[in-house]
Formats: sequence, C-alpha cells, structure tokens
Amino acid sequence: MQIIPEIAQSHDEIEAIRRDIHAHPELCYEEERTADLVAQKLESWDIEVTRGLGKTGVVGVLRRGTGKRAIGLRADMDALPIPELNTFAHASQHKNKMHACGHDGHTAMLLGAAKYLAQHRHFDGTVVFIFQPAEEGGGGAKAMIGDGLFTRFPVDAVFALHNWPGMPAGNFGARVGATQASSNEFEIRIKGVGSHAAIPHDGIDPVFTAMQIGTGLQSIMTRNKRPIDAAVLSVTQIRAGHALNVIPDEATLAGTVRTFSVDVLDLIETRMKEIAAATATAYRCTAEVSFVRNYPPTVNTESETRFALGVMQEVAGTEYVDTDVDPTMGAEDFSYMLMERPGCYAYIGNGTGGHREHGHGIGPCMLHNSSYDFNDEVLSLGATYWVRLVEKFLKQA
Repeated sequence: MQIIPEIAQSHDEIEAIRRDIHAHPELCYEEERTADLVAQKLESWDIEVTRGLGKTGVVGVLRRGTGKRAIGLRADMDALPIPELNTFAHASQHKNKMHACGHDGHTAMLLGAAKYLAQHRHFDGTVVFIFQPAEEGGGGAKAMIGDGLFTRFPVDAVFALHNWPGMPAGNFGARVGATQASSNEFEIRIKGVGSHAAIPHDGIDPVFTAMQIGTGLQSIMTRNKRPIDAAVLSVTQIRAGHALNVIPDEATLAGTVRTFSVDVLDLIETRMKEIAAATATAYRCTAEVSFVRNYPPTVNTESETRFALGVMQEVAGTEYVDTDVDPTMGAEDFSYMLMERPGCYAYIGNGTGGHREHGHGIGPCMLHNSSYDFNDEVLSLGATYWVRLVEKFLKQA
C-alpha cells in the first residue's frame, strides 16, 4: 500500500474525528453537530465553506492554479435509528441512534484528504468536498442537487467511497455500470364486500383476490422481464381482517421492488398495475395500486470508473483491487448525483470484524447491524485514495 506519509502521521487525528462522530450520531436532516464539526475543520484549513444545501449539507471548495476542471468528492454524514450494542469508549451516546453504516468513517476519510490537499495542493483546478446528509432513506443527495449543488459548484465528475464488510481491509472494489439497485415500494389495496366466513357466497372476498394477485405478480419476474435482467419483487406484507369468522371488506398487499435499470422498473410497475386490476376484476373486486419510487439505480460511468480503479491499483496494489465487484440489490442515493454527472461509486474493505477486539456486541460487523463499527485501520488508506484521485484528475501542467 502506498499511503501518503503525512496522512499516516495524521492517522490519530482522523481516528479521533471518526470516533467523535460515532459517539454523537445524528439521523437524516438532523446532522447539525456533525455539520458544525465538518465546517469548522474545513474552515481551519482555509477551505471555502457553504452550508445549508439539503438543509444540513456542507460543501467545501478548494481551488489552485488556473485549471478549469473540477472534481466532486462525496461523503455521507447521517446515522441510523437503531440501538448500539457495542460498549467500547466511542459507542453512541444517544439512545436508538447509531452509526451502523460507516458514515462516520466516510466523513473522517474525506476530512483527512481535505486537510492534506489544503496543505499541499499538488493539483491544478477545483476540488468540491460534498458532505451529504440523509442518505439513509432521506434522499439527501437529491435535496442537495435541488438546492443547486451542481449549478453553484459545477464538477466534471463526482466520486463516492463506501466501506464494505467482508471485503478484506486494504482492498478496494468497483464496477462499470449498475453497482446498486433502485429501491421502490408498493401497496395494493383490494376492495370487496365483507360477509360471514360461513356464507362466503354472500360477499366478494378481497383476501382470496389478494392471494391471486400476489401469485400473479411473480409472473412478471418469470414471464415478462428478460431472464438476464436482474430484479426482485417481494410481497412482504398481507393485511386483512380482524376476526377468524369474518371475510373483511378490504385486503392489502405491500412490498418492495429492486432493479438495476429504469426500463425494467417501468416494465414491472406497468405490469403490476395491469395484473392487479385485471385479477381484481375477474373476482369482482377493485384494486388500487400505489407505487413509490425511492432511489434510482446507482450506475457507474465507464471512463470515470476505469480511472478510479487505476488510482485504487496504484494506491493498494493491483492484486488488492476487484475491478468487477459484484453488484448488490441494496440502494444508495449517490445514484441521484450520478444521474447529473459522470462518476464512480466505489468500495473500500472494512474487514470481517476482527478489528473490534474489545467491547463489541454479540452480532456480526455487518452494515446496519447493532454491533457494527467502522474499521479505523483503513482511514489513512481511504484518505490517500481521495488525494491521489484528485491529483491525477486535476493533474498539474
């Protein structure tokens, strides 16, 4: 690994920032203390700071030379609404709030890179440091864009880095194309006519109809979309009735849909509505479908991803970089930024949990787990990657 010596010397400072943020988690759009910390650090390094994009977002701008190119680097800041089981010294001080996805580490790594770049400035152009709120379901990236992120701070490309448990510490990974799925949810409300369960012919059974619709929806996966197009349609809730001997007036199906492309998502939504309506009609019911699109697919552009992978290989070594990392059906709102600008969403290994030697909870060190903790061993490596990415993207003449 080619960690920059000055960053290695600053490791304790970066770690202290990370652990301070971990101990004081804030949920989406509540990241006031975290934003204060980020802004104060950036200002102390003479980086221009703008606050309030996406409510609690922070943008730092660093310029050098006469270069016209600009690069955006994004880190997310929010925590999750879950209790922490860890008992180490930097565990959450706030009940039912926890940095269980490593956003504390993402923020600290980018701050470590910002400090180095501000002090050394071996580049020609503009660096835009994007500290984003509300990634965990709040659409913070979309909110920042709506507040003029890329019109006020135009960039030629934008990059993000997320820790990945199970990937060995010291490793990186990325892939060209879709790397995370879209996240969507649906609810189908079936209306019939209630009756006594002993005389079902006097009513119109919405429960039976819901069962037929639920089964029919799976035909979309096997008979409508192409087999090579990955997608998941899961009915996760069936709600109906209160008494065992009463057929209710209504029944509801709800669940989630995940896809790697908008075209496949369009197909699934259209067919869901058609199947629900036609099936309900066949059984003399009516069906109302609510389909909510949350995060779009996260799709890495080829040129920027190849470029980022090359930087990873220079920093970590070719054998420690997965150039075609498996995509995941998880979702990420960095997708909104990639819809506006080319770029790459990449991964840095968080290890298998062995870094938690003392005081951790009973669960594995996986994302969104109450026993998770970011691996501080990779802070300097992540910060070095950011610096080298900037220096190569904004290469001095």
